[in-house]
Amino acid sequence: MIEIKNVVYRYESADEDQLPAINDLSLNIEKGEFLAILGHNGSGKSTLAKCLNGLLIPSEGEILIDGMSTSSEEEIWSIREKAGMVFQNPDNQIVATVVEEDVAFGAENLGVPSKELRERVDWALDVVGMTEYVKHAPHQLSGGQKQRVAIAGILAMNPDYIILDEPTAMLDPNGRKEVMETIMKLNREQNKTIILITHYMDEAVKADRVVVMEKGHPILDGAPREVFPQVDSIKKIGLDVPQVTEMAYRLKEKGIPMDTKVLNREEFVEELCRVLAFEI
Repeated sequence: MIEIKNVVYRYESADEDQLPAINDLSLNIEKGEFLAILGHNGSGKSTLAKCLNGLLIPSEGEILIDGMSTSSEEEIWSIREKAGMVFQNPDNQIVATVVEEDVAFGAENLGVPSKELRERVDWALDVVGMTEYVKHAPHQLSGGQKQRVAIAGILAMNPDYIILDEPTAMLDPNGRKEVMETIMKLNREQNKTIILITHYMDEAVKADRVVVMEKGHPILDGAPREVFPQVDSIKKIGLDVPQVTEMAYRLKEKGIPMDTKVLNREEFVEELCRVLAFEI
């Protein structure tokens, strides 16, 4: 479990009267959970991601990863074995000139023996569907493929928690689809805990739980079907909701008895047919 206890984070460059990037945040993340964190730029979501991996240390409060504090220098490497981080730009995470060497890099630095390292690399590439590219140069891959290699590199370290900071932001639709399919596979088949920082609503609806952040603090927290129907609250802070959810919400405002908990086109069509059949 990840326990976030009354965490405050202030950047040293911030003005004295400026609110902290994270402001008295408390949150628990269960093992095996798929959590999506939403928020506009400056809401604190990326700062939180870096705090979870120990890249940033809270100014106040505490973050515990399976009982280990990110503030403890003695435990920080054990924490980074437990909690792997995937960044927005895969080019910033790829360090080798051959895919298999890049995937091996993190695990090798953890001291994984050669035989086990080979097994981990092969397994990680298989999980993300990149086995056939094992001898390729990373710079020749597409954006989606590069990000899958970056994820494989984290997987080879065998973390329980995978933190992804807007991993699809720089990708085209095909690349986004590839990466999201990989993320969902990791959660459902490998039981990896996923913390996904994103601004894409169609990605967030796939999560078990959604946290919406504003000014360094969570303002909404629940299952997608509980969070997204709160259309006005979400739009008030400059975020969108899934288009079908908003459409159902607006129809309901016009007096049409739509269920606003729809999250995709199929559910919207089914709900609309139900309403029309009832009206007839």
